[in-house]
Amino acid sequence: MEASISFLGSTKPNLSSLIPSSNVLHRRDSPLPALKLKKVSVFPKILHQNRLIRAQCSDVLAPNEDDEFVLEDVPHLTKFLPDLPSYPNPLKESQAYAIVKQTFVSSQDVVAQNIVVQKGSKRGVHFRRAGPRERVYFRSDEVKACIVTCGGLCPGINTVIREIVCGLNNMYGVNNILGIQGGYRGFYSKNTMTLTPKVVNDIHKRGGTFLQTSRGGHDTAKIVDNIQDRGINQVYIIGGDGTQKGAEKIYQEVERRGLQVAVSGIPKTIDNDIAVIDKSFGFDTAVEEAQRAINAAHVEVESVENGVGIVKLMGRYSGFIAMIATLANRDVDCCLIPESPFFLEGNGGLFEFIEHRLKENRHMVIVIAEGAGQDYVAQSMHASETKDESGNRLLLDVGLWLTQQIKDHFTNVRKMTINMKYIDPTYMIRAIPSNASDNVYCTLLAQSAVHGAMAGYSGFTVGPVNSKHAYIPISRVTEVTNTVKLTDRMWARLLASTNQPSFLTGEGALQSVIDMETQGNFDNMKISSI
Repeated sequence: MEASISFLGSTKPNLSSLIPSSNVLHRRDSPLPALKLKKVSVFPKILHQNRLIRAQCSDVLAPNEDDEFVLEDVPHLTKFLPDLPSYPNPLKESQAYAIVKQTFVSSQDVVAQNIVVQKGSKRGVHFRRAGPRERVYFRSDEVKACIVTCGGLCPGINTVIREIVCGLNNMYGVNNILGIQGGYRGFYSKNTMTLTPKVVNDIHKRGGTFLQTSRGGHDTAKIVDNIQDRGINQVYIIGGDGTQKGAEKIYQEVERRGLQVAVSGIPKTIDNDIAVIDKSFGFDTAVEEAQRAINAAHVEVESVENGVGIVKLMGRYSGFIAMIATLANRDVDCCLIPESPFFLEGNGGLFEFIEHRLKENRHMVIVIAEGAGQDYVAQSMHASETKDESGNRLLLDVGLWLTQQIKDHFTNVRKMTINMKYIDPTYMIRAIPSNASDNVYCTLLAQSAVHGAMAGYSGFTVGPVNSKHAYIPISRVTEVTNTVKLTDRMWARLLASTNQPSFLTGEGALQSVIDMETQGNFDNMKISSI
């Protein structure tokens, strides 16, 4: 029996015809064993801010109706290849796993998206727990895997590549692994290279990507044609929001053609703007490296009279790097991010705060995310909006603009002598290898992706949800952008640390921010590119 359901908000269709009469829910082609259920009269409610949710009834672990337990499951190859055979997992014979108390993840194991609850709270959304399964759907000697990296650079990419290769080889005995060079277009216009543990042995010590990268170039039909022609049956795609949307399209085309190909995404974004997961790899390294730039700016401005230092950090749509780097440093006087509007002149404006801080301390450090204040810059420079090959809006240099605005105001209006210092460490941060913390994180991501693909899952991405790694539908991590919530405590902690103004004057401004956060309606945060 196989059925699916789609409905909006709390509206529930009549599903009595889809619910089996017995208390065992089972599907002939499901990779899961029969699930023991309590008495269920209707399909569990799926509520998430009136967002359309789809779930297959045979994949939902349904406790009491009132619990509103939701499993947002990932596709499995048996969904469209019902007769696909399975095999014992080779990890059963692994010396490394011999002493592990529970080698394999149970099909009943799920990870809750929300772990802060109150008495009587509904159980809410869950994801399937990542890790090795007792049965796999690929014979090791028949696996032909490929790895591709797309989009901008980020610390840790080479570690992910290395650990996918080593994970496939060391844990599952896979020897046939290809590296696709130059991003998505490398599938049909570039050479490939053979990857072995020896080839990738020390690449984690280098920055960048061993396989090279590019933006754009996604042509679903050409890519899947190439996958099919080469006999590839596992595809590992490392990239950000647009890249993961491309991975979803590849999975959909693979399913349409009925190919035994597992498509696994590993989310990559230095800005930490991927939704659902706790954080993205490379973020910790970026925050750590940003400290060097902030410290340098502080030394510079502290050594001169009325020194004002500006450090521009990454953050196109999300200000997480700027916010966390500021909190970690404690020498920053003001942090400006895309999510928080600010203004220069007038009561409570940035100029007034700078003048106050210079009178108080004789120096000041400002950290600004690259996406902050873009509307002001565009108006000042009369610039039109342009986009790169990935469809991302090309940002104007807000750091240089703000430096000039501050200099002009205090020199011409306030008649004060100030010493401006501007530091942009963007490419220095992107290009370094990952630190120890990110190396461990990248290893877990890579191994989770390998376990998922070998277990027959496809069209999924991996990442930690409340510190537990999970398999997440790709559509869930690409539907919205993860942004700093100005109404959350972390931003309040920053304001308390810097003592900067919030730049939100009056109830109207604050309510506007609350409304935008509730609706997820930041226009400049919509991304639809591949």
